[in-house]
Amino acid sequence: MAGLTSILVVAALAVCAGIYNIFFIIIITDYALPTPDPVLLRPSEQRFQYAPGPDGQLRLVDVWLRTSDVAASARYDPDRQNVYHLFTRQNPTVSQPLLLGSESLLELTHFSPERRTVVLLHGWLDDVLATFNSVLVPSFLQAADVNVIVVDWSAGANVVNYAAAVRNTVKSGESVAWFITWLNSVTGADSRSYHVVGHSLGSHQAGVIGRNVEGGIAYITALDPALPGWLTNSQRLRPEDAQYTEVIHTNAGLLGYAMPLGHTDFYPNGGVNMPGCGSQQCDHERSIHYFGESLTSSTFVGRRCASYLNAMTDNCLLPGRLAMGGLVAKTGSSGIYLLKTNAEPPFAQV
Repeated sequence: MAGLTSILVVAALAVCAGIYNIFFIIIITDYALPTPDPVLLRPSEQRFQYAPGPDGQLRLVDVWLRTSDVAASARYDPDRQNVYHLFTRQNPTVSQPLLLGSESLLELTHFSPERRTVVLLHGWLDDVLATFNSVLVPSFLQAADVNVIVVDWSAGANVVNYAAAVRNTVKSGESVAWFITWLNSVTGADSRSYHVVGHSLGSHQAGVIGRNVEGGIAYITALDPALPGWLTNSQRLRPEDAQYTEVIHTNAGLLGYAMPLGHTDFYPNGGVNMPGCGSQQCDHERSIHYFGESLTSSTFVGRRCASYLNAMTDNCLLPGRLAMGGLVAKTGSSGIYLLKTNAEPPFAQV
């Protein structure tokens, strides 16, 4: 039986041959109580960790996979629920929707296969109105004449169940890869002209996209990739997910991944405590602002480090400098870099 068995004892009064007799009727019933939620996967990382929400508050989340996580994730259908918003210099503030498989809708937009295409991927509990998008859409359009496609995967990301959101990150990435492959087949666009940018969970989703798009992706920028749920996750971002993969760590080892994940990994201010910030959430989002500034006005130059631990302890003595961020992939570059920033814009130090 699924629930607990209970025994109800009911007293009954009967009259038999003028003698009052009391006897008992025993009724056995079965009633349901909440059953335990079985754990399906125990990754070798701390079970309960903090992850950031869009309101700036940290939430304690369970990163172990349970049966309820699978059920929650199963309800998300990215092929049907993801929404794609196109911005160009012809429509910089009001998006034009794109739908997977709808050529007639695509023909009504300003998408041009002659331009490079930027794909933006928000994080957990966020949507199209996220700070990530409000900073980077105008920055990209100011910097270059590009197609900017904002992926609203909030149907998969806007779930309080964090482990389900991690699973949905992979599902959405596979769907976005299929969308890009379809878009290229219809328009003749080249996947090697794509720049995919993700923040937090979106950083790992960028990797899933890169390894599933036909022909590969030219450039991935990962902004403080999420740590909870990804330490032992085989689907996390990898260097080979694009021709050039760059990572900017601003809350390393806390909300963000500490170890290198790309061809080049930058650790501004050691990767943890950002000047001008007073919270982990602020640190986590600083990567967005640094990258946005790198597109339009400033050059952040890092010095090379022997390891990420050297970067985090400000002990980098190797020769070599490299610019962080920017519009153009620095294909062929590699290594770990440290740099200092200002507490307020402009963040780059001259």
